[in-house]
Amino acid sequence: MPSGYNQASQGGGRKQQIGIMGGTFDPVHVGHLLAAETALDQCGLDQVWFIPTNVPPLKAGDQGTDAETRLRLVRLAIKSQPRFQALPIELERGGVSYSIDTVEALHAAYPEHDFHYIIGSDRIHDLPQWHRIDELTALVRFIGVERPNEPVDLAVLPEAIRTRVTMAAMPPMGISSTDIRQRLLTGQSARYLVPDTVYHEIIVEGLYGSRSHY
Repeated sequence: MPSGYNQASQGGGRKQQIGIMGGTFDPVHVGHLLAAETALDQCGLDQVWFIPTNVPPLKAGDQGTDAETRLRLVRLAIKSQPRFQALPIELERGGVSYSIDTVEALHAAYPEHDFHYIIGSDRIHDLPQWHRIDELTALVRFIGVERPNEPVDLAVLPEAIRTRVTMAAMPPMGISSTDIRQRLLTGQSARYLVPDTVYHEIIVEGLYGSRSHY
């Protein structure tokens, strides 16, 4: 159960509106946090739950570091925002992480919540290919946050999916975990691309082949 859950879910009859941020977070960076804050601010969410994948369906074997380390970095990144929480549900389940399995588990555990899956605009057009997408769209709405150079045409999506997507305008920020890993691997600094707490942990632990920049 996420910390702060009891206080958030006991008042009144209104369902809590919970955003879900899934992904490898390898490493988590300021773009992830800005996307979560954008969805929180613009879509009336009460909290955003970050759920690191164990083994992503499309990136198996492509991780820069292990799942427990990625979860630890997420917790460091979000600790100053009390409306952000991190859940180890996919790590505890093990195996390949499918969104439908996670959402079904969340619905069973928190039937008094409504869930909204936050995704970048680069992933919206791929929604029809998601595992068991018809079942997933019945359980969640999607919040699409804009990414630079990733225009979205909702009209190309099947109606059953299109009507479940809400777009949120996010300030342009061209940051990716892949680029950050490459910078660290080649001895460049990733300072200010990730939260200070995360950068400190990466350097101290020598993650992603990093060399000290302190």
